[in-house]
Amino acid sequence: MTFEQFIFYLFSAVTLLSAVGVVTMRNPVYAALFLILAFFSSAATWVLLEAEFLGVVLVLVYVGAVMVLFLFVIMMLDIKIDPLKEGFIRYLPVGLLVAVTVAAEMILVMRSKSFSDMPIPEPAPLSASNTEALGEVLYTEYAYPFEIAAVILVVAIIAAIALTLRRRAGVKKQDPGEQVRTRREDRVKLVNMKTGERR
Repeated sequence: MTFEQFIFYLFSAVTLLSAVGVVTMRNPVYAALFLILAFFSSAATWVLLEAEFLGVVLVLVYVGAVMVLFLFVIMMLDIKIDPLKEGFIRYLPVGLLVAVTVAAEMILVMRSKSFSDMPIPEPAPLSASNTEALGEVLYTEYAYPFEIAAVILVVAIIAAIALTLRRRAGVKKQDPGEQVRTRREDRVKLVNMKTGERR
């Protein structure tokens, strides 16, 4: 076994163990930290497989942005741990059934004849970098699926904004247009009073 293979197996084992930690941890903060470790290990594995672009994007996007958002939301929600502990054992059989079903489906798909007979794409020339090869394939052969995915993401963003901007009864809010249109007579009232007179 070479040193590169040893490092690959080491990072793969850390990724698997941290993924198990994400699922089994009852504290959501610990689960998020295990997910960060899984992302880092996956990025290191991709770098070993000469996919440097994917490794860097995984660290920058998921660890640098998404996980910070996850931790921020977890801290803001102040999730109660006791109800999570009570429901873990109750839903364990269903979770195991779903996990076994997903694993069986993946094994059946990977062992099927159509999966093994897929054409292997031609490797990029040695002079081209990973980023250049990925961009060339993404914007030539897979241009339409890439554009369709972009449209779906834009529609999802618009739907999320529309859901958050719906009218809620009983919620106090400010109207900037009404604040700009206000007049002095609406805010200030002059009262003529004699000295010592109570009103």
